Amino acid sequence: MSTTTIAPLRRSSNSLNGYHTNAVAFDGTVGSISNSSQMEDIVTITEDGYVDAKPNNGGGRSKVSLFMTWRMCNAVHVVRVHWIPCLLAVGVLFFTGVEEYMLQMIPASSEPFDIGFVATRSLYRFLASSPDLNTFLAALNTVFVGMQTTYIVWTWLMEGRPRATISACFMLTCRGILGYSTQLPLPQDFLGSGVDFPVGNVSFFLFYSGHVAGSMIASLDMRRMQRLRLAMLFDILNVLQSIRLLGTRGQYTIDLAVGVGAGVLFDSLAGKYEEMIRKRHNVGNGFSLIPTR
Repeated sequence: MSTTTIAPLRRSSNSLNGYHTNAVAFDGTVGSISNSSQMEDIVTITEDGYVDAKPNNGGGRSKVSLFMTWRMCNAVHVVRVHWIPCLLAVGVLFFTGVEEYMLQMIPASSEPFDIGFVATRSLYRFLASSPDLNTFLAALNTVFVGMQTTYIVWTWLMEGRPRATISACFMLTCRGILGYSTQLPLPQDFLGSGVDFPVGNVSFFLFYSGHVAGSMIASLDMRRMQRLRLAMLFDILNVLQSIRLLGTRGQYTIDLAVGVGAGVLFDSLAGKYEEMIRKRHNVGNGFSLIPTR
């Protein structure tokens, strides 16, 4: 059995008032509406996602979708206020309706197409002609990976905040599983270096970028602690690192993009794990992996 709520529609409403959904603002008033000027603009919202338009007209119950009650001003309001989801919807239509049906797949005998490789062709040629500079940049990148690792471990051992360490463990474990499950070959033009991480030109998994994901995890923790300048520095270094990885053909663009998402995802999962442990053990003054008694 569904319950009904009488809610007046306000066409010019504040979308951030805490009650706004689907371009309809609910001001919290529940009950009957006596004002005849408002009777034309009310809907009965039910639990099953439908509305009864003008329920006081009598007669049989007419069930219509909430979307069917929209007017032009409601559609304009959605586009003006929620423009990001609208752009994403256009992207969905483009990539599913145009690109997937018109774009020709890369033949199996060809090298994978990567737009990041195309954008960094000049950098690749420059580094290929300057092996010493390539080695120097690889060493700097390895130092940056060490900075990420040091900060993440420091937050646990010295500050007693294990969230970044837990998220890094999540990230690296999942990366190992995915990397082993689908082992991608290195690009033929890969510019390797003995000082690049992992040091020694050893084999490594391409998908996804642990370099980028680790930097994201550290940066997110810095923002939580209001270390904004340090977080900005890590973000800038992460961008430079990504450009170098593309320029040396050490990672595909998809590896870097998923690395960013993986950093955000596993940081969120680590936060949910902390919250779960706090509730389970009734910990009110912080969470630590090291028992205090």
